Amino acid sequence: MNIQKMLKQAQQMQSKLGEVQAELETREVEGQSGAGAVKITLTGKGAMTKISISPDALDDREMLEDLIIAAHNAAKDNMDAMVADAMGSVTGGMNLPGGMKLPF
Repeated sequence: MNIQKMLKQAQQMQSKLGEVQAELETREVEGQSGAGAVKITLTGKGAMTKISISPDALDDREMLEDLIIAAHNAAKDNMDAMVADAMGSVTGGMNLPGGMKLPF
C-alpha cells in the first residue's frame, strides 16, 4: 500500500471520527437502580443531563446515595458501550498493534 493511499484513508477515518463524536454529544443513555427509583441520563460525552429520584427513595439518605452511585455507574457502562459501538463503526474493527486502544 502506498503512503498517499494510507494518508487518504487516515483523513477519511478522521472525518468519520469527527462526525461520530458530534453525534455522541446529542445521544443519551440512561442508567437506573433500585428498580427505577433513581434514573440518571448521560450524553455520549459523559455529561449528566437528568436525574430522576422517586419520592420513596427519599426516606433513607444512605440508601439514596448508594442508589445514585449505582445509577450513575449503570449509565456510564451504557455510555461506554454506546461509544465503543460507535467508534467500532469508524475503525472497522481494525486491529491495532499490541492490542492498543484508541483514546476515546
